[in-house]
Amino acid sequence: MTSTTDLPARPAPARPRIRELSAPRRRPPTGRTHLSLGESRLARVLALGVLGVLAVVWLLPMSWALLTAFKSEQDASDPVHWLWPRHGLTLDGFRTVWERGDLPLWMFNSLLVSAAVTVITVLVSAMAGYAFSRTRFPGGRWLFTLTVAAVLVPPQMLIVPWFRQMLSLGLLDTYAAVILPQTVAPVMVFILKKHFDSLPRELEEAARIDGAGHARIFWSVLLPLSRPMLAAVAIFVFIGAWNNFLWPFVSTSDPALMTLPVGITSVKDAYGIQYAQSMASAVLAALPLVVVFLFFQRHIVKSVATTGLGGQ
Repeated sequence: MTSTTDLPARPAPARPRIRELSAPRRRPPTGRTHLSLGESRLARVLALGVLGVLAVVWLLPMSWALLTAFKSEQDASDPVHWLWPRHGLTLDGFRTVWERGDLPLWMFNSLLVSAAVTVITVLVSAMAGYAFSRTRFPGGRWLFTLTVAAVLVPPQMLIVPWFRQMLSLGLLDTYAAVILPQTVAPVMVFILKKHFDSLPRELEEAARIDGAGHARIFWSVLLPLSRPMLAAVAIFVFIGAWNNFLWPFVSTSDPALMTLPVGITSVKDAYGIQYAQSMASAVLAALPLVVVFLFFQRHIVKSVATTGLGGQ
């Protein structure tokens, strides 16, 4: 008998050839994003033209203010040579404002008040946002509704209650009177509450398994994930506190407590409105804000562009 291993191997049956349909070629991704108006060159040119016009419209007032600040008072009020001063650029406006006022003290007061308002507001708003987002307590929904409704109340309506409250506490003409009422920011509580809602709850549950409480979860889990959002909130609060004029003007009468917006308005001249000095004061008041924004603008963009774990 012959074994099966001695039998010749049969050739494998030929597979029927299947006609391969040629798939359409896909264009490799170029990494470029097109404008929403379309991919045509005309649409892009139109969109860029509109954006350019809007940028020029936005820059014109700033350019005029900056140019006026470097003019003399005679050139600043000259309607003929409004574009370029006849006597050239000068620093007389800045020199006059610096000599007639106490700018170093005003800047120090503004920096102190704005920094204190920013730290307290961000801390209180973050804790309130965490409480509304991660805890359940009696009346919490109604309290959050009241907080959202407080966003609609203009700060000017609270000047008299704030003043009476500071007067009853004996805090008028103190830094506390300038700082404390400005730390009430319902809109920041709402923003941070919605931000904490977007963070994954699995991280909180994992921390609870390890024995962490609310304080540990807030400081060690959620806040590190919220750095971009907290930085953006801090920048907006700082800018608002730095530019605030009405409440520091009402709550203090001591010249040593004047902030920069209040101080520069006290620089008056006997000859009426001095445009160069006014624009120089505005430029000096806005310069620290420009520096702060240039250093921290990426945090604003990152807070809007990121979600959940994007802040780590």
